[in-house]
Amino acid sequence: MRGKRAAVLLVLAVSGCGGSQTTTSPSPAPTVPVSSACTALGQTAGGGTAIVNGTECSTANSAIVLLNLKDRDGLQAGSCTGTVIAPRAILTAAHCLPATTASVSVFLGTGPQLTTQSFAPHPGWRESNSTALDVGVVLMSADIGRTPVPLLLSRDARVGETAIIAGWGKDAASVAATLRAGAVTLTAVTALTLQTAFTTSASSVCQGDSGGPILLSEGGVWAIAGVISANETLFCSFGDNFYANIRNPDISAFILGRVPDAARR
Repeated sequence: MRGKRAAVLLVLAVSGCGGSQTTTSPSPAPTVPVSSACTALGQTAGGGTAIVNGTECSTANSAIVLLNLKDRDGLQAGSCTGTVIAPRAILTAAHCLPATTASVSVFLGTGPQLTTQSFAPHPGWRESNSTALDVGVVLMSADIGRTPVPLLLSRDARVGETAIIAGWGKDAASVAATLRAGAVTLTAVTALTLQTAFTTSASSVCQGDSGGPILLSEGGVWAIAGVISANETLFCSFGDNFYANIRNPDISAFILGRVPDAARR
């Protein structure tokens, strides 16, 4: 999530998450241990508690990047997470790119920040319905130099599936700006959103993770099924997490319209 106004991951009531929810009985525990979540990113674990109940990951060659936002006065306006989906394109959340955002810089984990060429939220996203169509695209003028993560467009997500979440947000100790990953189980799937719940054996998103991916395995490859959008409560270690579902036709059309060379699965 972004800073200040959006620093609470767009706190929601469940009824306000955009569309009816398909609920189920409690899902099984993730079959990917939290300690192994970084392997889904092609990275090694750095140890420590992370995301919330996750693992700190190496940033070497990672496609999960930190986005630093500035307003028209050149002041820091918050930070979000993004995922490289093409040589010059990054997928993030629409709420990370409001009209007040004047510039976005990309940090890969080491080296100088990269300047972006352009950025755009989904034109249908509205703060009043914060999880609906909550995707945005950041474009670069040169190759980012990271292997793109494919979009999972060949099938729908399924309730009960193990998923991996990743982001540069806060951990259980409120420490941010470190790449972390965690394991979760999908508890609900709708046309607009995916949903997970924090448990003692699953992870949760927190401030700064917005725009990051939720990954599902397809044919042995981890691919992006959704974009981290919101948390149900102010407390990252409690409640449900919501993700924009990229299989939604409006979302996928927007992404592919701006990034026709996006990796796909």
